[in-house]
Amino acid sequence: MKFRYYSAMTQVVLVGLVCFLCPGMFNAVNGMGGGGQLDPTAGNNANTALYSTFVVFGILGGAIVNLCGVRWTIFCSGFMYALYSASYIYLNHKPWDGSFTIAAGALLGIGAGILWAAQGMIMVSYPREEEKGKYIAVFWIIFNLGGMLGGILPFAINYHSEKDSLSDGVYIAFVVLECLGAFLGLALAPPSKVTRTDGSSVVMVKYTNVGKEVLEILKLFLNPTMLALLPMCFTSNFFYTYQFNNINAALFNIRTRGFNNIFYWGFQMLGAYAISFLLDWQRLQRKTRGFIGFAIVFVVFNAIWGGTLALHNKYPEGIEA
Repeated sequence: MKFRYYSAMTQVVLVGLVCFLCPGMFNAVNGMGGGGQLDPTAGNNANTALYSTFVVFGILGGAIVNLCGVRWTIFCSGFMYALYSASYIYLNHKPWDGSFTIAAGALLGIGAGILWAAQGMIMVSYPREEEKGKYIAVFWIIFNLGGMLGGILPFAINYHSEKDSLSDGVYIAFVVLECLGAFLGLALAPPSKVTRTDGSSVVMVKYTNVGKEVLEILKLFLNPTMLALLPMCFTSNFFYTYQFNNINAALFNIRTRGFNNIFYWGFQMLGAYAISFLLDWQRLQRKTRGFIGFAIVFVVFNAIWGGTLALHNKYPEGIEA
């Protein structure tokens, strides 16, 4: 297939690489439990600050992307991930002072809300209807390669070490990769120049004033379809703290936490690839595909929580979970 810079698939791959280097590395750090620290307190507080601002800017992010454009919002947001990883270098040397890490978490929540709004705009508007499952799978595979690589780094670097927290070298590697991801955001093409596989153009984003954007956001909370998605959005993220801190960090050392992350993010890639075939299967109506996909996710999620409960009940004495 001939390479076309302005094709929708090329742009999805590019945004996947950005997320591979930025949110992907963040997932690797967070997946270590407590940000890779022996004492998870600062990491937990940073995540509280992060998701507090993420909630606000996740709502406002779409308006900001509409007003400022995709490239510059992703570029600026990417550096918030690098700042967050860099804050753990400071914490390594002053473990009693988590203020910088908490502040960096709050700033990352702002950047992440905007970056994921830009990513969502690309994933929804660039592919044709019958290709969305494939495009989302391609993005998710590239994105979660970041988590896998981030699991390999601490596993390899700490292979002969008995330390219980990540070294400065690992965090520096994360910072460098996240800065590269931020600069890669500038390589994205303007939406007006992107073409789909059938030759049609992506609908141009209409840049409006701030007041109009705020009004459109408020209208979303009157949309029953959007509100019906909220429980699913909740279930897609709330378990991370438990799995990373109360399983990975509680039961494993820094080396084996990284090893676990390789499989954790790798199986997300496999799941995205597998379910893409169902979501793009044109013999079934779109609504039917949605219901079947939801049923599969429901069964798998509850099976995992059942296994988690069985594991939790067998925890050794002295482990807090």
